[in-house]
Amino acid sequence: MRPAEREPNRSGGVDDRRLVCVLTMIDLRGSTADPRTVLPRAALDVDAAVERIRPVVDAVRRDGLAAVRAATARFDGIELDTLRVPAEHIAAALEQLDPAVRAALEESISRARAVHHDQRRIDVTTELAPGGTVTERWVPVERVGLYVPGGLAVYPSSVVMNVVPAQEAGVSSLAIASPPQREHDGRVHPAILAACALLGVDEVYAMGGAQAVAAFAYGVSEAGLRPVDMVTGPGNVYVTAAKRLLRGVVGIDSEAGTTEIAVLADDTADPVHVAADLVSQAEHDPNAASVLVTDSPELVAAVEAALTGIVAATKHSERIATALAGPQSGVVLVDDLEAGLRVVDAYAAEHLEIQTRDARAVALRVRNAGAIFVGPHSPVSLGDYCAGSNHVLPTGGCARHSSGLSVQTFLRGIHLVEYSEEALREVAHHVVALADAEDLPAHGEAVQARFR
Repeated sequence: MRPAEREPNRSGGVDDRRLVCVLTMIDLRGSTADPRTVLPRAALDVDAAVERIRPVVDAVRRDGLAAVRAATARFDGIELDTLRVPAEHIAAALEQLDPAVRAALEESISRARAVHHDQRRIDVTTELAPGGTVTERWVPVERVGLYVPGGLAVYPSSVVMNVVPAQEAGVSSLAIASPPQREHDGRVHPAILAACALLGVDEVYAMGGAQAVAAFAYGVSEAGLRPVDMVTGPGNVYVTAAKRLLRGVVGIDSEAGTTEIAVLADDTADPVHVAADLVSQAEHDPNAASVLVTDSPELVAAVEAALTGIVAATKHSERIATALAGPQSGVVLVDDLEAGLRVVDAYAAEHLEIQTRDARAVALRVRNAGAIFVGPHSPVSLGDYCAGSNHVLPTGGCARHSSGLSVQTFLRGIHLVEYSEEALREVAHHVVALADAEDLPAHGEAVQARFR
């Protein structure tokens, strides 16, 4: 019999169950500890990165194109010839695209467009009194800079996830930035250019990192790049730092960190499915987080056995092994499903899979997650590409208060207040009373002046 309370065990295994796991084991059975204090989480020192990129951002504001070229030479090892990608390069990339990849991108675009089209809000007018109305209008941001990363992997899918909701929101001016690639003669990766072509975006710039965010914010007149109103899209810590530093100069969607997956599973889950899904997100980055939350020691053992073979056989095995063994990944062993729900709500994963009995009912009880993938046939990788949902999602626990990229990201609510003389007269005494209560008498006088 376990004691009613004990401290969590963060060893490489659970002594009384003799489990061994390459993932760090966090045993919360019988513990009353706050899960947020013990759960694995990737360390991301954005404040330190802000200080490192501040000179880069200042240089771009001051020196424009010369500063972007200097930063690209320093960080990417590429001497930029032209910042803006010529239209013929974009067209050629689409012509040369593998037909199977083109078909997949077209399907991804179609499904994403269907989902995001239904997110658009309509204007609503509320009548408060005869002649007194407030209308909430939803107005798109005019110009947006969309960042598409290109580090350890290249993400044409992120072009789709950025562009489609912006287009469905009615954004009239879109520009895309993606890092130039040495293996492609200093050009943006052709798969990214092809995705731009499929979506009808022809303003594309070969720039990455903090210098790209700064160029969007301040503009680069020598390259014909006008400042934008908002910057969206994921990137590395320096992209995130630049978004934090420039927030206010431009709007941002979120401060994205490294990718993360949590799987809430019980003894009905297929251990091979669970292991494969943990590996799929670890593939992104050595700092990617893969977390299993379960009440089944037997499942843990089976997942561990499956991981050994899957990791050894996959292409990026070293990167994946590093991510799985890192402090940001782990197994959380809980007493039961109720405790598991508390843990995943505390963790607030970017991607959360539910692989349990009655998975949909369990999913509907989750409060905090960027996106929830329900049941054995809805893996996170489906959402990365072709589910129709958006894969630009909050990380690092931000799903407790923030949403993923959507049409709403690009819309602003503006109130139209329209009162007739009689409607104003009816409420005037309330305005005066509240103005006097706040010692702002001129507020009340501004109303009374209309009836003298």
